Amino acid sequence: MTIQTAAAAGAETVPLPQPRPDTSAPNTSAPNTSAPNIGAPNTGAPSTSVPSPGAAHIGKPIETPLPQPATLAPPSADTVNPDRFGAKPADAAYGAFQRGLYKTAYNLAMVRAKNGDPAAQTLVAEILSRGLGVPLNAAEAAKWYGLAAEQGVPEAQFQYALMLLDGRYVKKDDKEAYALMQAAAEAGNRLAQFNFAQLLVQQDPGVAGIAKAAAYYQRAADTGLADAEYAMAQIYANGAGGKPRDDAKARVLLAQAARQNYDTAQLDLAAWMIEGRGGGRDLKSGFAWMRRAAEGGNVAAQNRLAKLYMGGIGTDPDLILAGAWYIVARRAGLIDPEMDDFLQGLDDGQTKQALQKANRLP
Repeated sequence: MTIQTAAAAGAETVPLPQPRPDTSAPNTSAPNTSAPNIGAPNTGAPSTSVPSPGAAHIGKPIETPLPQPATLAPPSADTVNPDRFGAKPADAAYGAFQRGLYKTAYNLAMVRAKNGDPAAQTLVAEILSRGLGVPLNAAEAAKWYGLAAEQGVPEAQFQYALMLLDGRYVKKDDKEAYALMQAAAEAGNRLAQFNFAQLLVQQDPGVAGIAKAAAYYQRAADTGLADAEYAMAQIYANGAGGKPRDDAKARVLLAQAARQNYDTAQLDLAAWMIEGRGGGRDLKSGFAWMRRAAEGGNVAAQNRLAKLYMGGIGTDPDLILAGAWYIVARRAGLIDPEMDDFLQGLDDGQTKQALQKANRLP
């Protein structure tokens, strides 16, 4: 995705994560499917083709890089870092929250929230925004996030900034959202760092804007945020944002994001490993990463995996699995004339087997 296409998606907002809190640490424990060499990203939009084993670089450098928006799932209670509720967590209330006693946590925190405790206000807002033990009430959550944000709680600043940008539960205010997002970013909130970088790019999609954004993408990437790692991979792959082009460094960052199940990074890593861009060629590992992205639901990866099976790249040729994965991708709306021709070339028995396998694939 380029800066320009992201900006065009909304005249006044940039792609943003769901209004959900950050976890205390990134999930880096997802098992590798193949212990791959670390590789570099595809720098353009996901392609529907896969390079032949001897192909040169297939990805044309994009003019301006932009990662996908952060979309972290809500953390379980036992992974939440209490520090993000403020300098002084709402002790008993937070303890109840951590044990899953959300209604109790809400009642305890509400008393302190009404007395102006910013940590308790943030906790109340979180419970209301997610409907934990109480009816979901985003408008009421916005009120408490706003009060905590005024007292400088970075998590509340981040969440309230998202709401100000969205404009559904509070009056839309891009200027205030920008200020709060920057404050949260400077305080170390990694999602705020990533999204403030997005705001900077939206304001100035040129060289200067990307250079400013790169500093915040880097800070978020240093915490292990997959979205930011992917952003920096694109920046290094294209020599953007004042950074020299460095395919090897991009490949390292891309692999870090891929290991966190960032499917676009997995797809791009697979393509670069097959090409040998940013490091040595590794067809088997490239195939494994492509399969992992495909099994995770990435439609472009499903189509490209079909081509790997068709050509026997990184795996034994398998026309049935090639047909099956393309059927899965086609059902999701991807149309590839080359693969349509391939599918039509299968005999009736092979087509039947491919359909049966497609019905059992993820």
